[in-house]
Amino acid sequence: MASRYEARLGLMARETAALRQRLQRDIAALEGQLAVYRSAAELLRDPATQIVALRGMGPSPQATGRVVWHAVNGGHLFVANLPAPPPGKAYELWTIGDAAPEPAGVFQVDAQGRGSHRVAPVEGGKPVKGFAVTLEPEGGMPAPTGPMVLASK
Repeated sequence: MASRYEARLGLMARETAALRQRLQRDIAALEGQLAVYRSAAELLRDPATQIVALRGMGPSPQATGRVVWHAVNGGHLFVANLPAPPPGKAYELWTIGDAAPEPAGVFQVDAQGRGSHRVAPVEGGKPVKGFAVTLEPEGGMPAPTGPMVLASK
């Protein structure tokens, strides 16, 4: 009887450890999301912050996005309804100013097609007139090469 209880206690200990690890991963993910939302909320307190809407294009007409943008502090990109990129590919954000589009980072989306990305301010304080998202190789590209999936209006 004691060996049966010991076996059951061992199983419960393993299940508890697995549950603890899953909870720790979930907590870390939620803390990361909270940090993004706090940063976006801080940007929204500044009257100089703009909200730039992005609409779906090409292979992703149902996709939507918003960039919370501040010329000095940078911003955050939030997207929805983007399909998962194929293996070896990622979405890349571009800032559009007076010259050629500038890369603003690579990001992925979750299973629901949602994603977010911190956008650094543009070097030298160059003005940004718009944003676009393309599908690129996973490491990103110095200039857009893939199909455009989101663009500012």
